[in-house]
Amino acid sequence: MILELRHLRSLLSIHETGSLVKAAERLHVTQSALSHQIKALEHHYDTPLYLRNNKPLRLTVAGRRLLELAQQVLPLMESADQDLRRSARGELGRLHIAIECHACFEWLAPVLSRFRQHWPEIEIDIRFGVSFTAMAALQTGEVDLVISSDPLAREDLLFAELFRYESRLVMAPGHPLTRKRFVQAGDLAQETLITYPVSRQRLDVFSRFLQPAGVEPAAVRQAELTAVILLLVASGRGVSVLPDWVLRESASSAQCDTRPLGRRGMTGTLYAAVRQMEAAAPYVQEFIRLARAAGGGGEHP
Repeated sequence: MILELRHLRSLLSIHETGSLVKAAERLHVTQSALSHQIKALEHHYDTPLYLRNNKPLRLTVAGRRLLELAQQVLPLMESADQDLRRSARGELGRLHIAIECHACFEWLAPVLSRFRQHWPEIEIDIRFGVSFTAMAALQTGEVDLVISSDPLAREDLLFAELFRYESRLVMAPGHPLTRKRFVQAGDLAQETLITYPVSRQRLDVFSRFLQPAGVEPAAVRQAELTAVILLLVASGRGVSVLPDWVLRESASSAQCDTRPLGRRGMTGTLYAAVRQMEAAAPYVQEFIRLARAAGGGGEHP
């Protein structure tokens, strides 16, 4: 195809200035070169684009069709060019987030609210449907950031540490286990354990505390919301294991008592996983900074 963007720019400039001379000056080409462009198009399509011997220049039907094309395409090209340049500077982008940590939504919501104030043109979304295949979705570009406590050794992914946390047993005041400085796995064998509705493999209390000791709680009850879990615990319906940052942010936790899991406690780290090629983008770095501050982790190198 002979038709190029430079031809469309030429036709639009001639239309806007009304003459070949002024259009050539605007385009920084000679009048002869501009005239040659028009004649080459006319020769290729075997049809005139301008009515001859008319001043000012007047377009034929074919010429008007190309002018309409120029008026439609060139603004779109200019807009796309500006967007790509802004994207390269980190001013424009997308942040679709998947969460492997069920309790993280309550912590994440205010982080996203503050993030939107700083980066209103970044497209933000939380993708709940990919939580079980989050890392695969990150690698294929379906999501752009994953909140996880399980870092993987992948060359194409970066796991930025957000903050460390301690999982603690939560009980009603006066519960018999409050008499202990810390609890052991066997202490939960006679308890109803209240958890989020996710698989045991994704709950540290099972994978890191109960299962290694071969202990099964007397019963397991599930609740979707942290506030509901804490209300059930406070009313003596069971015990739960929650991260300390969840307890700090929940007003309902004041009605409960907590103890460490094991003599040394059970700690973990929350990460933001992103693709290496996008890790340095300013808006990605800003999200990580806000997430660390919200989690009480402060600044990390």
